[in-house]
Amino acid sequence: MTVTETPAVVKVAVVQAAPILFDREATVEKACRLAAEAAAQGARLILFPEAFVPAYPRGLGFGSVVGGRTPEGRRTWQAYWANAVDVPGPATELLGGAAREANAYLAIGVIERDGDFSRGTLYCTLLYFGPDGRLLGKHRKLKPTAAERLIWGEGDGSTLTVVKTEFGTVGGLICWENYMPLARMAMYSKGVDIYLAPTADARDTWQATLRHIACEGRCFVLGCNQFVTKSMYPAELPGVEDLAGQPEVLCRGGSAIVSPLGALIAGPLYDQEGTLFAELDPGEIPRSRFDFDVVGHYARPDVFRLTVNEKPMPPVTHLTGAAS
Repeated sequence: MTVTETPAVVKVAVVQAAPILFDREATVEKACRLAAEAAAQGARLILFPEAFVPAYPRGLGFGSVVGGRTPEGRRTWQAYWANAVDVPGPATELLGGAAREANAYLAIGVIERDGDFSRGTLYCTLLYFGPDGRLLGKHRKLKPTAAERLIWGEGDGSTLTVVKTEFGTVGGLICWENYMPLARMAMYSKGVDIYLAPTADARDTWQATLRHIACEGRCFVLGCNQFVTKSMYPAELPGVEDLAGQPEVLCRGGSAIVSPLGALIAGPLYDQEGTLFAELDPGEIPRSRFDFDVVGHYARPDVFRLTVNEKPMPPVTHLTGAAS
């Protein structure tokens, strides 16, 4: 390698689409099809939105108010739970197969059903698949926002995952985790070059967040959201009447790709499904860190220190064979 040589330019894809809401199998099938279409355009890294399988249940109340839950809301929850994803499981096998067929890295948001303990908790999770089809890792959302806390559990530090690829280190956080400065710093410390930010936030202010992360981390940022309308919800879903007062467009999207100096490369895309593509030059990353490196010459560890607990935190630990 010469003194100026860097890895080759890599093409990435951000898929702004809606799931087949509350239908795990149909949504996985759609994701596999869209991944194949992105790969046919040359994408080597393909990102899907937060909670893509089986749904981000925007507008649903799950029959809950402070101090009470309804039987109908419990049936809404049951439908959501029934369509969640076991990791690993049949859905991850299909998604891994899609990554293998695409010869691409695939990152996709799913609602993960706890398979370790009670099977009664769901997590908002980002899965990473390699071009060989292997499940390389996952990240569970650390802090669900507002009413999300009713339907999703909290992840722990053991899934602050990054993936080493031939074109750089890939990792990221989900939606409003990206407003947590210490969580961002933990990811920067892992050397993230391509930062994934799947979300459900379609506000104009979210674009400022994506661009700030790019400038702060001196990394490429891929923001990915869904485009969802009220009519996409199944009419037979328990609790769907909660949507009666909602606008037809429930989420307008806003997916975008940002450079390490905060410039928009693609998007934002609003009011439609679609896939954004961009060719990323890995050489931009060291060039951008010349004057600012958040975990290097700008860190001041003599003043500020961050300790990250990456141990799994199971609710129950069984000790066997202990001395009396």
